[in-house]
Amino acid sequence: MIQIVKKADISKLDNFKIRSISILLSLVVLAMFLLVIKLNPIDIYATIIKGSFGSSYSITQTILRAIPLIITSLGISIAFKMQFWNIGGEGQIVMGAFAATYFALKYPDMDKLPLLLIMFCAGVVGGGLWALIAAVLKGQWNTNETIVTLMLNYIALKFITYLQYGPWKDKEAMGFPKIPNFSPNATLPDVFGVHIGWIIAIILVIIVYIFMKYTKKGYEISVLGESEKTAIYAGINIKKTMYIAIFLSGALCGIAGVIQASAVSRTLTVDVAGGAGFTAIIIAWLSALSAPIIVVVSILFAALLEGASFIQTVFGIPQAVAQLIQAIILFFVLGSEFFTKYKINFKSESTRSKNIQKEGNRNG
Repeated sequence: MIQIVKKADISKLDNFKIRSISILLSLVVLAMFLLVIKLNPIDIYATIIKGSFGSSYSITQTILRAIPLIITSLGISIAFKMQFWNIGGEGQIVMGAFAATYFALKYPDMDKLPLLLIMFCAGVVGGGLWALIAAVLKGQWNTNETIVTLMLNYIALKFITYLQYGPWKDKEAMGFPKIPNFSPNATLPDVFGVHIGWIIAIILVIIVYIFMKYTKKGYEISVLGESEKTAIYAGINIKKTMYIAIFLSGALCGIAGVIQASAVSRTLTVDVAGGAGFTAIIIAWLSALSAPIIVVVSILFAALLEGASFIQTVFGIPQAVAQLIQAIILFFVLGSEFFTKYKINFKSESTRSKNIQKEGNRNG
């Protein structure tokens, strides 16, 4: 008989052991798959590392991929801490980018610093308000936030498509459906060869860590996530706390949108989020909603994505194979979450019968 039992607690060492074993198992299974399709696993692994950290260019590309993942994961973690399942990071990134783009296109000749500050403020409001829609619906009518935030993603994307083909269509693009590029004043500067978004990401990690660990509102969000009844007993305003937390969650995603639109795309497109909103859900979960750990996991994720893209070019393998490599590793890493929280007991029928008999004798 198989019995699944919830673990009371797990030490950091045991947690590390379980996750390490899961990664090793993923590499073993992946090696078997690669051998079947006649690829050398060692060469593939070495190329993934080389593609993500093997040169200054690859390191830069990995950092560029990690920046939106870090910031979006921070936003998702705040919502998840309160057990509000925000699946709408993608849409919140897009709407933050949209709000920033409005000012970038309307005031292209404004001085660089004030224009960028306005764009970031707009991105905070755009992403925050887009997330707040789901919070208000849940607060007023107890709707399912998972479904609402997910559907809002598609509304945001279709809205940008409308702008791209309609009122914001670039008149100088010779009929091609695109939104005009940002002026140099609306573009984020580079620092050490990478756009300044990496500094913003580090600052936000520190702010979110301090906010969640050492402020009253951060404590209230954590308490509300643990137990609504306890929060009510402690005198916490449930709706107000939820609205603040979800606005902050969306605001952080909106900041990621501003950075991607200003420093990477240098325009607004439907691909501005690049899947970061969905990937951030996995990162936040694997990081146990901890801001410092989010940085590490985001960089590893970015390295995996960058390395997988690199092996497509080197070995000439289809994109589907590269994605399958990512999927196998993620499957094992996510599966390790089960073993950090539960343990499996194997009991024979004879042992079960003896336990029942002992229980009966005690009751008798």
